[in-house]
Amino acid sequence: MRLTRWWRRRSLRTRLTVIAATAIAASVFLAFQVASELLDWELRSSAEEQLRADSRVLAANAERAGLARVELPPYPGSGRLVRVVLSDGSIRTPDGQPALPPVSEDAWRVARGLSADLVESGDSDEDGYLVYTLRAGDGAVQVARAADDTPINRFGFGMLLIGLLCVVCGALVGRAVARAGLAPIDRLTAAAVRVARTRDLDADIPDEGGGEIRQLIRSINDMLAALRDSRQAQRLLAEDAAHELKTPLTSLRLNIELLIRLDRRGTLDSALPSESRTRLLHDLGAQVAELSTLATELTDLARGDVSDENAELLDLADVVVAAAAQARSRMPDVEVSLDVTPVLVSGRPAALRRAVLNLVDNAGKWSPADQPVQVRLRVGGTSAVLEVDDAGPGIDAADAPRVFDRFYRADSARALPGSGLGLSIVQRVVDAHGGRATVARSPRGGALLRVELPIARLAAGEGTAVR
Repeated sequence: MRLTRWWRRRSLRTRLTVIAATAIAASVFLAFQVASELLDWELRSSAEEQLRADSRVLAANAERAGLARVELPPYPGSGRLVRVVLSDGSIRTPDGQPALPPVSEDAWRVARGLSADLVESGDSDEDGYLVYTLRAGDGAVQVARAADDTPINRFGFGMLLIGLLCVVCGALVGRAVARAGLAPIDRLTAAAVRVARTRDLDADIPDEGGGEIRQLIRSINDMLAALRDSRQAQRLLAEDAAHELKTPLTSLRLNIELLIRLDRRGTLDSALPSESRTRLLHDLGAQVAELSTLATELTDLARGDVSDENAELLDLADVVVAAAAQARSRMPDVEVSLDVTPVLVSGRPAALRRAVLNLVDNAGKWSPADQPVQVRLRVGGTSAVLEVDDAGPGIDAADAPRVFDRFYRADSARALPGSGLGLSIVQRVVDAHGGRATVARSPRGGALLRVELPIARLAAGEGTAVR
């Protein structure tokens, strides 16, 4: 666990350096093992061939002169070692020659004629010999050579030096490669730190590198662009809100100051007759209500999301009926006519109800007293189509493209109450549900606002109209 925690705390450069050095060390070690085995096998094969050749020469001499009389020159101090094994169990060795390991049982079998030849090796410190036994006459001859590990040791030492050099070079190369490969990441990190420190979202990160690095840089640039748009939208929202709040707040402040001034002078009753005072108080109440509505709509619009509620499968007809009932309670003088067909959609009930309510409220401002606001819900192909129309003056062609903009109000609507946010909230709700909101002219001469929402995957049932 400690090693794991230590490893996770290391930088990516350190990890790549360690991985590269470890990989090279493992490769060198594996190569050393394979090469050592091959070298040992080659040296052993060469030594065995030499022992066989020497044994055949000694065996030929022994067969001519006899094992007991064959001449064994004195040991010169180095080189091969020889021994003659007689069938009676005795042995002969040259004068001055170091003692060889005792004759093994297998070698006695060769001397007795039970086997042709034999190669034996002793790997211990006392038996460090390679012994070849060959049948000759009525016994056997043995030629031995001391096992020499010097070539292997030299080779291993050389491989160790080469391995250390390769590991060091590999670590340096790995770090250089890591530095070069992570250079775009370093620049990306520096740019991100600079953006976080300066709050400057307008400076895009240079698109350099390739593959995943380029994709990462593009993703971060897209994120910065989205943040710029969000900040711009917030700035515009704050500016528009300040502009829209200025007029009702100014009117409210002037009316309140007038009341305070008259009350201080003691001339409130004489300066403002009962009818004027009632009208002034009514205006104050209307202005407070307008500010309250504006604050609510600003809060809804500034959320950034339609709602915190989860989407669910619902009947849009129930939402429309509930919104119409709420609109009737808010506008008792306006008649709302319903003609809806049950249709299932996937959405957020509260957000959809608010959108429908805003559509009906907007239509109620323009509809004449003797003409109802007509609300229709039907199935159109793969969409649920909601239409709200009135018999008012309609929307001018020049104003139609900006109907759903925030705070936009046509010149003809300046005298009517409202903030210009209602239809903007409708547009946002519809967009969040994957739908579309449009405006057209009603057959009755007024405005026709149409909302299309995708039908849920479950088949929408056909039902009777609700009046």
